[in-house]
Amino acid sequence: MAKLLLGKEVNANLNARIIADCEALKAQGVQPTLAIVRCGERPDDLSYERGASKRAETLGVAVEKFLLPEDVTKEELLKVIDEINANDKIHGVLMFRPLPKHLKADQDEICNRLDPRKDVDGMTDGSNAGVFMGKKLGFAPCTPSACMEILDYYGIDCTGKKAVVIGRSLVVGKPAAMMLMAKNATVTVCHTRTKDVPSVAREADILVSAAGVLKSLTKDYVRPGQVVIDVSINWDDAKGGIAGDAVFEEVEPIVDAITPVPGGVGAVTTSVLIGHVVEAAKRSLG
Repeated sequence: MAKLLLGKEVNANLNARIIADCEALKAQGVQPTLAIVRCGERPDDLSYERGASKRAETLGVAVEKFLLPEDVTKEELLKVIDEINANDKIHGVLMFRPLPKHLKADQDEICNRLDPRKDVDGMTDGSNAGVFMGKKLGFAPCTPSACMEILDYYGIDCTGKKAVVIGRSLVVGKPAAMMLMAKNATVTVCHTRTKDVPSVAREADILVSAAGVLKSLTKDYVRPGQVVIDVSINWDDAKGGIAGDAVFEEVEPIVDAITPVPGGVGAVTTSVLIGHVVEAAKRSLG
């Protein structure tokens, strides 16, 4: 039976650090503050907003909301971003994406208008550059950051290990690969054009699955001794709930450790977001 790498345990440790840092900042006259920018009222955005707001307030981070209509113009949205950039009391920004359809063609321009120093969700080119160069130019996306928090909390040393990442998106796969490399792992990235992914995956000591395909990670992809980080959140009609990439009942008995879905990586991402806000506030002190 595999060890379950539970997000709630990681959260407890991470949240304690965030609260301590918040208290230290407030003693210096700094109130860490998150700006939430939402265009329209998509149900998934509203749900995440409620969760992020509650977590922020619980941990001592203030929230300021910029709620815009779904038909907001590009110019109106850019004006809001410029106001946030100029406001020294706002340290981090969560802007919900995808933007409304009429802004899709301009999404890159709009995202990159944000000051990378306030980009706590890894949406700007500056933040991506920071991940790839190993510099503090913004922040990595929250999901791969949550993966690293899990590895750190459970004392999983990546040095000299073979790591395989399934998926090459800018949101998870590519930054996860760079972050594992920064931890001195030897990294292979698999994607839709990779030949014989199962055989490559079985070579991994640490296997990160971010394919976003329900039941795509079967027993053929794993072997004893592995740590599996299942990043994806997929809807499983058969179970009437969310599930990861892994066929859990096949994979869990084989590997040494695995993140469950739900209760694994996804459970940590909101705390990572709030932690990035606090870190941005600390950096603002110079």
